[in-house]
Amino acid sequence: MNVLSNFNKRLAARITSMVSTMWCAYIFAAIALISLPGAIKSGDTIVIVSWVAQTFLQLVLLSIIMVGQHVQSESVEQKINETHAASLGEFELAKEARTIANQELQELKTISAEVHQLLRDLEKKIQPS
Repeated sequence: MNVLSNFNKRLAARITSMVSTMWCAYIFAAIALISLPGAIKSGDTIVIVSWVAQTFLQLVLLSIIMVGQHVQSESVEQKINETHAASLGEFELAKEARTIANQELQELKTISAEVHQLLRDLEKKIQPS
């Protein structure tokens, strides 16, 4: 069952990649135009409208819509990648800022300990013996 499922997925992906091209839209338009003279010769409005809606639009727009969706998804993917790269950059800056803040905190603790030691030493010197 898994082999068949994988085959079906690969086949569907291959067909989709072939149908979602402008070249396929051009081929579909040419195929649809073959039946246009017959629809016009009929003189029947319903046949002509049916040809436009069911033959031309369905065949041609299918490929064009798929191409458009592919273009849009590439645009969204590019924006996602740019946002991801910017977020990683911001994360690295935040890590650097945190490292600097931790170093400064250690320096402040050292300075504070030195000031406390100086105050204790000064207190010992000024206390009456």
